[in-house]
Amino acid sequence: MILAEKITEERKKNGWSQEELADKLGVSRQAVSKWESAGSIPELQKIIQLSELFNVSTDYLLKDEMEHSSFLSSEVETGDAPPLKRVSMEEANSFLDMKRKSAPVIANATFMCIISPALLILLAGMADSGVGHVTERLAAGVGLVALFGLIAAAVFMFITCGMRESHMEHLERDTFETEYGVSGMVKEKRRIYEGTYTRGIAIGVVLCILAAVPLILAAIAEAPEYIVCAFVSLLLFLIAIGVNIIIRVSMIKGSYDTLLQEGEFSREEKYAKRKLDAFSGAYWCLATAIYLGWSFWTMRWNFTWIVWPVAGVLFAAISTILRAVIGTEKNA
Repeated sequence: MILAEKITEERKKNGWSQEELADKLGVSRQAVSKWESAGSIPELQKIIQLSELFNVSTDYLLKDEMEHSSFLSSEVETGDAPPLKRVSMEEANSFLDMKRKSAPVIANATFMCIISPALLILLAGMADSGVGHVTERLAAGVGLVALFGLIAAAVFMFITCGMRESHMEHLERDTFETEYGVSGMVKEKRRIYEGTYTRGIAIGVVLCILAAVPLILAAIAEAPEYIVCAFVSLLLFLIAIGVNIIIRVSMIKGSYDTLLQEGEFSREEKYAKRKLDAFSGAYWCLATAIYLGWSFWTMRWNFTWIVWPVAGVLFAAISTILRAVIGTEKNA
């Protein structure tokens, strides 16, 4: 393709009119029209601006033999990657609809995992304090049934939801191109949703912070053990609600970022995630083994759940370090 054809294709791919592109470049619509009809050629400064707007290289714009319009990763540069898949408007809308339906399922499953030890903690506190004639055996039996029941139901929801989404997982894993109008449509939907996303994140974070307040007050007042355990259960419940809200809005916002290949779904992030996949799988398998082994060895299920927040914090820290290393290697 020649320069004129590439400008036309990239403009349409972003869903812009000639006038909108002209406004972004600070030129007239007639100038853009002449570029696209090969009636004139943009000056060098405008070509640089076009490459930044379209997220392509200046080489791609200026060299007729270069056909790939996307950001060139190291894999493409070496010729090892296959041609990029093009995402149609229909496929994009199907993906957005799928994520909108999956968001409450994943959020509710996560909610169930977080609150799963709540009843066990509450009953264990009552048994230790001799409240309500709850015995340790009854507390352990009922609490563990509730814990494993909730986790089993949550795992079922995670698996079934993952299987339903498997046919589109390549959008989150691989780089791609979008057909005409897709980017513009997604950007508009994301703009409309931005307010809902911001409110959801704010409410979820505030709930997670306030969740500790009742427990702190109980500790200050030197409340009985069963009261403290009740507030621990309440803490888990409030955190679960906050996380539920955060996951719901984040998944929908993430679906827009996925199609636009921005944020955590940018081409650079996808490259890093492919490198980290093996580590992630091994890490969480090890965390699960430690949790189950420690829990069955000590039978202190009301305490061993602490493995999960600790594992989460460590995973975030280690992942950040590994991402930095991967980024250094890629830029070397």
